[in-house]
Amino acid sequence: MQQTRLQIEHQCPQCGGPITLEETDHLIDCEFCKVKSFLVARDLFRYMLPHKAPENRELVYVPYWRFKGMLFSCIEDEIRQKIIDVSHQGLESGHFPASLGLRSQTLKLRFVTSEAEGRFLSPRLPYDKFLEIIEHRFSEFLPKPIYHQSFIGESLSQIFAPFYIDSKIYDAVLNRPVSQEPPEGLDLQSFDGGRPKSDVQFLPALCPDCGWDLDGSRDSLVLTCRNCKSAWQAGKKEYTRLKFACMPEDGKNILYLPFYRIRAEVEGMTLESYADMVKVGNLPKVVQAAWKDIPFRFWFPAFKVRPEDLLRFSKYLTLSQPQNEFVSTLPGGPMQPVTLPVKEAVEGLKTTLASFLKPPGLMFPKLSGVQITPKSYVMIYLPFHLKGNELSQPAFNLRINRNLLTFARNL
Repeated sequence: MQQTRLQIEHQCPQCGGPITLEETDHLIDCEFCKVKSFLVARDLFRYMLPHKAPENRELVYVPYWRFKGMLFSCIEDEIRQKIIDVSHQGLESGHFPASLGLRSQTLKLRFVTSEAEGRFLSPRLPYDKFLEIIEHRFSEFLPKPIYHQSFIGESLSQIFAPFYIDSKIYDAVLNRPVSQEPPEGLDLQSFDGGRPKSDVQFLPALCPDCGWDLDGSRDSLVLTCRNCKSAWQAGKKEYTRLKFACMPEDGKNILYLPFYRIRAEVEGMTLESYADMVKVGNLPKVVQAAWKDIPFRFWFPAFKVRPEDLLRFSKYLTLSQPQNEFVSTLPGGPMQPVTLPVKEAVEGLKTTLASFLKPPGLMFPKLSGVQITPKSYVMIYLPFHLKGNELSQPAFNLRINRNLLTFARNL
């Protein structure tokens, strides 16, 4: 599995000590002052590439959209999956390169802050239009029609590349001209822009209820308090309490994996109970009267994993509709970090539905008329037994290599 990680240089918000982050990092534990903080952005993270421009050059920073995530496409009688990591110029100008290539993965970036020198141009290409370009690029050679597509686990950011103008337009990263011709017809004043604003904020990693230190991995989106047994997810300005439960299990070598159990309203298809699911999925079971009283719930991983495993876990658990006794407490053993936000899980609900529709050739055309509206969710930790490098949950027929979980955290 190919991994691409952005490296970002920054300073500790408490003591100013230097820290190097990866783009998946959220919980910052400073090695100098030992203070933990949680990193959040006002809307999205904005980075800037380093430059080697000569002194006294007026730098202009050109915005590039960057998308990283998974694309699922329902076609004919199957679901295709693809991992995507692309950048695209946000100005729609032919004077600058169309993409960043690999330089964002090979150079250490910095967050865009209000102290940054230079003129930062505003993107003219809206995010929605950028997504349409991605969809077209990666759907062009798929069989038609495409009945449904969803982006899951998406990470959106902006990366600003530095340029300066002399007799030609120069790439300030390499200090080389981007073309051999003078920049005829280029009027930088026609582009909106100016001094940047700081988008990065830090929340103290302290429990809002008891003031205890919050725990979590560097890339975790959910922090836990072992003192008052609570779980929290960070918003733009504060933490919100997360409703959770676990399926406790005795034994050693157990890793608890987090999943979202989502109650949703499905329009365009009858899917309110376990009995409905058996009918919709055309499962080889005789519907029991009692099944009409078992409410249907979607299940979806709360951690990043390869697209094929993500869909397999979601499908198998949703079809299993676990009715175990769950307790509202944190697991007693180690937990896999929550690295997939619930809004991304919601984006994948129709794809999960498509994964068990039978026959797909007959049912996929109906997906366009299906509307799924989430109503509530609970995060549930399920125990997986570790034997060698394999993690297994035999009750739900789920298995995965632990190394794949580690690698997938950078998706």
